Amino acid sequence: MNAYTKRVTIKQVAEEAGVSTQTVSRVINDRPDVAPETRQRVQEVINRLGYQPSSVARSLIQGRTRTLGVVGYGVEYFGPSRNLSGIEQQAGEMGYALILDLVREPEQSDVRHILREMLSRRVDGIIWAVPEIGRNREWLAQAPQVPVPLVFLSTQPRTGVAIANVDNRSGGRMATRHLLEQGRRNIGIITGPLSWWEARQRKCGWRDALESAGLPAPDTLVVEGDWSAASGEEGLRWLLERCSHLDALFASNDQMALGAMKAARRAGLRVPDDLAIVGFDDIPEAAYFCPPLSTVRQDMVELGRLAVRELSRMIEASLGGETILEPRAILLRPQLIVRESSTLSGNVANTFRR
Repeated sequence: MNAYTKRVTIKQVAEEAGVSTQTVSRVINDRPDVAPETRQRVQEVINRLGYQPSSVARSLIQGRTRTLGVVGYGVEYFGPSRNLSGIEQQAGEMGYALILDLVREPEQSDVRHILREMLSRRVDGIIWAVPEIGRNREWLAQAPQVPVPLVFLSTQPRTGVAIANVDNRSGGRMATRHLLEQGRRNIGIITGPLSWWEARQRKCGWRDALESAGLPAPDTLVVEGDWSAASGEEGLRWLLERCSHLDALFASNDQMALGAMKAARRAGLRVPDDLAIVGFDDIPEAAYFCPPLSTVRQDMVELGRLAVRELSRMIEASLGGETILEPRAILLRPQLIVRESSTLSGNVANTFRR
């Protein structure tokens, strides 16, 4: 006997039940226009022969494949990798398969070949999880012409575009206000690469908080990093040379905060006594830094899940003949996590602050 049993076809079921293949299809798809006795006879044959309908064929009949396209970048970074994890989890729970395309050059604005490839795979919708860098969103003017729903991550809100993102500006304000509440007044910032929209938003939040407190935000308090710990170390050295009275630092991600802590120790500064530090992300290791790192938590897994739920909502509406007049921009509010790197000993009053 062969190790594999030959697949039973819909034609065999029809012949065995004495009906047409169209009738079998109606039974499989639970159509109402089938006599009860005929439905029972066909179902008995399906069960006896072990017939399994083709998921591909059924998807073509239904006008959908239950497959989502995901265009991503930067799985080596904490945020994008967690986004993809959330997308995979939610898609699995909702019965969607995924087709993933990772881009190597996120700055590119000509993405026609990527869209053509996704559409050729008959995806029901696309999640664009590539960060907004430089001018790589110029193609959005053509987005309404894409024949399937699109949801964007890491993109600034735009009219007519569905977006799910973290409120990075609010997170920057939270971090800086916390440092101000600790009595710090000379607060520097190590930004991410300023070609990234998220990095610019976090810098705006830092500036907002200083201006609200009536404090200047001069360029001498700003240095641009590249998300790496090495750039955090170099960035703090540069800031200390320019601002001898620096008493606090907002590092725009936790890796750069780690590098800044190393630079502070080498400069003979105690954290937080001489220099208070707050990061951004709340990576799993942040609680184990020395001292434990205060940081802004962004739930990137939930953001990925949210993108799938929003895309599914748009897909269902389009299949139902509905028109979504205004795609939504949804911003998740981050949380401030207060640990020992920003507060003097014994003053960690709130571990979680909104």
